[in-house]
Amino acid sequence: MTAPRTATLTFERKVAAPVSALWQAWTAPAARAVWASPAPGVVVEFLEADSKVGGREVSLCKVAGQPDVRVEAGWLEMQPERVSVGYEVVSVEGVRQSAALVTAGFAEEGSGSRIAVTVQLSSLFGDMEQGYRQGFDAGVGNLAGVAERTMVLERVIRAPASVIWGAWMNPETLPKWWGPDGFSCKTSRIDLRAGGEWVFDMIAPDGTVFPNHHKYGAVIPGARLDYTLHWGENGPKHADAWASFAEMDGATKVTLGMVFATAEEFNDAKGFGAVELGLQTLGKLALSVQAE
Repeated sequence: MTAPRTATLTFERKVAAPVSALWQAWTAPAARAVWASPAPGVVVEFLEADSKVGGREVSLCKVAGQPDVRVEAGWLEMQPERVSVGYEVVSVEGVRQSAALVTAGFAEEGSGSRIAVTVQLSSLFGDMEQGYRQGFDAGVGNLAGVAERTMVLERVIRAPASVIWGAWMNPETLPKWWGPDGFSCKTSRIDLRAGGEWVFDMIAPDGTVFPNHHKYGAVIPGARLDYTLHWGENGPKHADAWASFAEMDGATKVTLGMVFATAEEFNDAKGFGAVELGLQTLGKLALSVQAE
């Protein structure tokens, strides 16, 4: 029996984004789905995604005319905005091709951040080193581009995650607190479940109407929901978004993340105050659950 070939590969990128955005882009399943494809002709389908210690991610890489490549990954250690350690096993038609330990380090650097990824690879069927070099180099490059158009809003709310989840996933309460100060929501349709949607108008204090359409992906009760944001009903998608909930000492850290479709849309959103307005929205959520 031939011994597996081993290699240690390293990939580094400086990223023009805060380390908080880089970390979310690396770990949040909704963001990972945006940058996962290593090339335009590769479609990545996620079958399972749970970004936590002990969590697993399973995906299929699909190329026309070729067998699907199955990638099973898992998170072994996660220290937010510092380091993640995980494994990755690649199979084709039931035959394991490779196994790898993947360590990613994160650091602030100047006005941005840096990621350093080390892959300790064992090629189990043929020599996988060149494929890994190409795939990870492309993936880390894609990651940098996604992080640079990722907006992250965070707030610690003095309430259990179950209470906050209930306020978010209740069709009666969500429209009451969603939106910045002074805004209101008028709902056309609302179905808060995986595969569901919320079609609504957000109305500014001066009466300006902003049509919105949220389409829901993964919904993990009490932990995370993923959705896409569209300009009006079935309009163009302008962001892939997620909300996650982590309990800490009797409170809950709520993280709201958005990967904008283009850098231009990200810059436009920052320019009109999307960060401040989004934090106002989380403030209204806090008031709604703390008043109960």
